[in-house]
Amino acid sequence: MRLWTVHPRFLDAKGLTALWREGLLARKVLHGETKGYTNHPQLIRFRAQSDPLLAIDAYLAAVLAESRERGYKFDASKIDTSAHSPRVAATTGQLAYEWKHLLRKLQKRDPARWERHKTSQPEPHPQFIVEAGDIADWEKT
Repeated sequence: MRLWTVHPRFLDAKGLTALWREGLLARKVLHGETKGYTNHPQLIRFRAQSDPLLAIDAYLAAVLAESRERGYKFDASKIDTSAHSPRVAATTGQLAYEWKHLLRKLQKRDPARWERHKTSQPEPHPQFIVEAGDIADWEKT
């Protein structure tokens, strides 16, 4: 499960689709609707929010918006599309780590997208506010 700190516009088709599926799984975990993945490290920053369910729905709403920009047909009924939540803290180190990870994936899976973004600066998913800091402790490097 990867709940990207990187803005979903940088993801390729496989990445965006996987993010939607994995975000929906994270949502089920946070709703207590599954027994698996309950201790997954990617959920730590959402669980730390005052309302984790609103936070994950706000996160997924941005993924849904990106899918619509691309003409994809993700099922909006699976989330609360009107969810608003305070932004989640992320670090510059985490964003940079994920950016390098994503660029390696894009170079193999979508060379044209990689070419477009290889010299770009990473931007965060709209649900995150980026502060100075290292890679998150929960990240598996």
